[in-house]
Amino acid sequence: MTKIVELASVERERAVDALVSAFEEDVMWRGLLPSEEERKRVMPALWRGVLAYCRHYGRVYTTERAMGVSAWTAPGYARPTLWRVVRTRFLLMQSVRLMARDSRSRFMAIMKQIDALHVRLQPDPHWYLWALGVRPEHQRQGLGAALLEPVLERAAEEATPCYLETETETNVRFYGKQGFDVVHEEAFDEAGFRLWFMRKPPSGTG
Repeated sequence: MTKIVELASVERERAVDALVSAFEEDVMWRGLLPSEEERKRVMPALWRGVLAYCRHYGRVYTTERAMGVSAWTAPGYARPTLWRVVRTRFLLMQSVRLMARDSRSRFMAIMKQIDALHVRLQPDPHWYLWALGVRPEHQRQGLGAALLEPVLERAAEEATPCYLETETETNVRFYGKQGFDVVHEEAFDEAGFRLWFMRKPPSGTG
């Protein structure tokens, strides 16, 4: 059985590489960053920023040798305020600066829409799954569900909802098996992808 552990600093670059590998063919990121060269430049920096933020303001779990990663923000910390970005060394902002001008404008506009939907669909404190990725060669082995388990168990104990966005129907089915329900669906035609917004209600509620 694969052991799930909190991400340690020495494993950060392995975890970054796992997320880059997991999202290499992702429809959303290909829509936001159409150039392969740009994705190679931006994605490692982006995932470093996500991991730094989630380690500081939530939880990040991985496996031995970082075969996969789950990155969560704790209740009340889903939105990266300026002070929170400062405390995580501006890593998220640095990744945005690496984008080409058109990509940056598209990224910022779509993220603004997603954030507004996030606030509307899940206004109460919640655990937010910012990223779940498993290296392609280790997928379909149960690692994704295992990586979710520590926070899902904690959320159940706290009677706190969990929330996420995902961009494929395959993922919708996967998260459905973990207790998440689709609460909204939105097409982002300008970047050629669709998002499903999903929520796992507090334990004991429907």
